[in-house]
Amino acid sequence: MLVIAVSGTGCGKFFKKDKDAPEGKPVEELYEKGHASMTGGNWDRAEITFRQLIAQYPYGPYTEQALMETAYAQYKAGKVDDTISTIDRFLRTYPTQRNVPYMYYLRGLANSGRDTVFLQRVWKLDPSRRDLATPLQGYSDFNLLAERYPNSRYAADARLRMLALRNLFARHELDTALYYLRRDAWVSAAARGKYLLETYPQSEYQYDAVAVLGEAYTHLGNETLAADARRVLQQNDPKHPWLTGNWPDYPNSLRKLNPFAGEKSAVDTKKKD
Repeated sequence: MLVIAVSGTGCGKFFKKDKDAPEGKPVEELYEKGHASMTGGNWDRAEITFRQLIAQYPYGPYTEQALMETAYAQYKAGKVDDTISTIDRFLRTYPTQRNVPYMYYLRGLANSGRDTVFLQRVWKLDPSRRDLATPLQGYSDFNLLAERYPNSRYAADARLRMLALRNLFARHELDTALYYLRRDAWVSAAARGKYLLETYPQSEYQYDAVAVLGEAYTHLGNETLAADARRVLQQNDPKHPWLTGNWPDYPNSLRKLNPFAGEKSAVDTKKKD
């Protein structure tokens, strides 16, 4: 009798179905709930709801849309690894879906900004001095989008982002060349400058690379190649400070003692009159 009384009163609550539980809810209702969380900027809640939808309804148009929106919610929440994993799952499952170009675009965004951590924003760390593996992957994603889907609504912006990434990669090569110049490694500096020009032509730093070649060849005693570099600069960038002997201008070494000063190199100290 005691068991019957208890089960008929308090303990019965444990077996009562939660009206907010996702089990058994129509797919349309789950999707609207997730979409409402997205609209309100509650990315974590949106991700949870869309995952519940996908688990209960593994096939259908709502599932396709939920998987895309899961990736976007993860991206907005800063879960970059999860974002890329979800996108890769979408591309494997729906390789011909009409929103495939968008997924490549989103993967490019995620990869190109993957290493932009909080400390880089606070201390203004130079992204070109970080590991470039993921930005290179982002560039590959944008390039794939632009080549396979040139008429996509995302293609034009992907091309612009590719230009920005190419400048980032070129800056990395230039900074390495300047490192070699500072240590009198003239052959290595010249090799880096030449590589920059060949790999990233028409980048933002192309004439700095020419100046690197001019500086390296001058110290190597190759007057012909040094004169060629000077002539190219005089014709295309006549105000470059290397022509007046004021470049490279390395930052003061005392700057490194200030943890809030950020990162600077001779690239940043260049001033054109």
